[in-house]
Amino acid sequence: MSATAAAAIVERTFLDELFDRGLLIETGVDGLYGRSGLFEEIGEGFQALVTRHGLADNAEIVRFPPGMSRAVFERSGYMKSFPQLAGTVHCFCGDPASHAGLLQTIKQKGDWTADQKASEIVLTPAACYPLYPAAARRGPLPAEGRLFDLLSYCFRHEPSRDPARQQMFRMREFVRMGTPDQVTSFRAAWLERGQALIGELELPCRLDVANDPFFGRAGKMLAINQRDQRLKFELLIPIESEANPTACLSFNYHQDHFGHTFGLTTASGETAHTACVGFGHERVILALLKHHGTEVKAWPMSVRKALWG
Repeated sequence: MSATAAAAIVERTFLDELFDRGLLIETGVDGLYGRSGLFEEIGEGFQALVTRHGLADNAEIVRFPPGMSRAVFERSGYMKSFPQLAGTVHCFCGDPASHAGLLQTIKQKGDWTADQKASEIVLTPAACYPLYPAAARRGPLPAEGRLFDLLSYCFRHEPSRDPARQQMFRMREFVRMGTPDQVTSFRAAWLERGQALIGELELPCRLDVANDPFFGRAGKMLAINQRDQRLKFELLIPIESEANPTACLSFNYHQDHFGHTFGLTTASGETAHTACVGFGHERVILALLKHHGTEVKAWPMSVRKALWG
């Protein structure tokens, strides 16, 4: 083969394979994809498996939309730590005259978004963010604390051709609220459960201490402190790269951050602590497709049984 012919051959990526098989559907925006019925079927099986692993805890089920209050978002402090990931909902708020100008701008292929104004809604960055003020409005936690089961679409602005790093994705979370002992015991239990769950799916994984992608110079110190205090662990599975595996589950201890921010208190009146375990919905599906192949009928029977019984 000539050098010219060889250069013409473009290496096919895992994302290309997913597009070719129709499992993901291109939209023209990196990290924003449609999903096929089979992709969703795998996801439903995974969610059922997660539910079975957490069933004995009798968590309260709550489902929020993919948008949340801008006021709550601002209060959370998210923009202080992760401004690079945030997404806001802007809307046209003009009169008929400005609408005419808008249409003319679009016709001329100009920037029609310039006159958009921020609404009272922002895109949810993590499934648990709308929960804390809602829980605080109920008053002090009962003596045993509370446990919630969440599932939501989330948004983070980090466009990428890595199929495991999507801009709009689903996150399943169990969120524990209570005393430090209650929430750290919860996280310790799920550190074991999470590994057992991924083991049922026969996926290679390893647990590692981690940090969130804090922004700026101050963020570097926050990341170091988070790692030093072992506040965040991730369960890593190779998807796009063996050298840089993807975080598919995360186990987070927030200490009293959300309790202090939203006035969440224990039965004894102290500031509540919180912890959560999060499951990257699309990421686990992609891990299954990467390691067991895109021909789902050929997957090991043990894996198919774990997902669909």
